[in-house]
Amino acid sequence: MRNVRFVGLDVHAETIAVAVAEVGGEVRSLGVIPNRAESVGRLIRKLGKPEQLRVCYEAGPTGYVLYWQLSELGVKCEVVAPTLVPVKAGDRVKTDRRDAEKLARNYRAGDLTAVWVPDAAHEALRDLVRARLAAKRDQLRARHRLGKFLLRHGRRAPEGTRAWTDKYLQWVKAQVHFAHRAQEVTLSDYLHEVEHSAERIRRLERSIDEAIETLPVKMRAVIEALESLRGIAQLSAVSIMAEVGELSRFEHPRQLMGYSGAVSREHSSGPHIRRGAISKAGNAHLRRIVVEAAWAYRHRPAVGKTLAARQRHSSAAVTALAWKAQQRLHQRYARLMARGKSKQQTVTAVGRELLGFIWAIGVHVEQEVKVPLRQAA
Repeated sequence: MRNVRFVGLDVHAETIAVAVAEVGGEVRSLGVIPNRAESVGRLIRKLGKPEQLRVCYEAGPTGYVLYWQLSELGVKCEVVAPTLVPVKAGDRVKTDRRDAEKLARNYRAGDLTAVWVPDAAHEALRDLVRARLAAKRDQLRARHRLGKFLLRHGRRAPEGTRAWTDKYLQWVKAQVHFAHRAQEVTLSDYLHEVEHSAERIRRLERSIDEAIETLPVKMRAVIEALESLRGIAQLSAVSIMAEVGELSRFEHPRQLMGYSGAVSREHSSGPHIRRGAISKAGNAHLRRIVVEAAWAYRHRPAVGKTLAARQRHSSAAVTALAWKAQQRLHQRYARLMARGKSKQQTVTAVGRELLGFIWAIGVHVEQEVKVPLRQAA
């Protein structure tokens, strides 16, 4: 298209630096505007017809609000991966104006990599799932504080009492006391945080159950199918769906593995091939889920009562893929351990291969359910 303008936006909480690159022309800065909807609207009207504009900005803490706003105005916008923006060696000057100009220039040259932007349903589900993860981490910290406080003062639970069970908490409330009021207040505060975090997690998990019922048909079908895999219960399946979105957007399972950052880094030159640890240049939440699930495959293939209950609504094809995953991934675990790999390395490798089965099941189900995700939402 003639007269296309490539616009780079360096977005911050309060301001947006703007630069524009003409086709075959110069790259120039247009200054800084407030990060407000009305200011963005005026900018688009000033730049020309929406269909002639190509806008990009880096993914960051401001989220996708600007993307959705520009899309409503009819402007094609892409959110790009900041870690994949080319950087000149020796460039030691960084300003908002220069960053916006660099985005516009690289966008015109086609050197930027766009990230997947979730729709409203995915964004809401992902926020809820991540809130539950934050609550679990807060619970762990609260338990550590109370546990170390008791240990520091020599208070140990009776023999046979498992930590953080109801029996354990009743022991803390009824049997643990201190002579000094300051320590009693400290104990009460730590105990309150442990109980509060547990209630917070229960509340969020109930909300996740309710959110699943309101999801589009295709999303629910994929979640139920992923539960057929060993090590992936409902919360893990929902988390994968929230982080990845439509699995068929990946043409090959290796692309999904790369998206998770679970592929090895490489520094090869000429005849020398050097590969190292995983790159971690991807979605850390997805990587954590599959690595945690991969621990289940150290056990021999079997379908217990819990897994059989999760598979009762799955099709024969999905169940067959889940069984194939058990056999293949357990063999992979055994082979790598026999070669002397550490457990963590082995489980990470198994988790990477597990993503291939997640992709296969997700694509199969999405093809069976013909309603596109964005239409269903």
